[in-house]
Amino acid sequence: MNIKELTNKDAKSMRNEVYASLRREITSLKLEPGCPISENDISKRLQVSRTPVREAFLRLSQEDLITVYPQKTTIVSLIDLDQLEETRFMREYLEAAVARSACERLPEKHQARLASIIESQKEKAANNELINFYKLDDEFHASLYEGCDKQRILTVVQDMMSKNFNRVRVLSLSEKLNTDIIISQHEEMLNAIKAQDKEAAEQVVRKHLQLVTIDREELEKKFPGYFK
Repeated sequence: MNIKELTNKDAKSMRNEVYASLRREITSLKLEPGCPISENDISKRLQVSRTPVREAFLRLSQEDLITVYPQKTTIVSLIDLDQLEETRFMREYLEAAVARSACERLPEKHQARLASIIESQKEKAANNELINFYKLDDEFHASLYEGCDKQRILTVVQDMMSKNFNRVRVLSLSEKLNTDIIISQHEEMLNAIKAQDKEAAEQVVRKHLQLVTIDREELEKKFPGYFK
């Protein structure tokens, strides 16, 4: 590899790292909805040139995670409740179908994995490790899709969730909203799958994903500046 190729590779790696870092900060609410964000401040904080930051800003703007007001300012985008409901609706119907499929074909090793995740969630909730609880929640649902060979659908769902859905989930966890209910519903889901009860599995998935709608009303009262 020549020097030019190495330089181009390093530049691409830097762009991706800056983008991924900012995306994590936004979706984890380290950068709060509505807060101002500038290329200059980010480049200084991350100790990089403004070029990778500018490119990261462009990608984040295209994903509606930041909002640019030309000649004025740039802010972390507010959470779009209409888009949130659209995502929740899509995920509810897709995951209900996946749950029915799981009743027919989810391998025992995936069932054991789901049981292990539930036990870990109980531990994390008891120890107030909410970020790890959140990660385990993702793992639980991802394991359902993967066990049914629906990885492509999972990729689509994760992409849509990354914009608004995940930020609301982080808010819910920060307020300790529904952690016990989430665990209980995961147990119901797994029991229905083991019993090959398609109707029960679909019902609990729909109930589970409607929690976001319930949480939204409570969170709007506590964080009115975060939402459109």
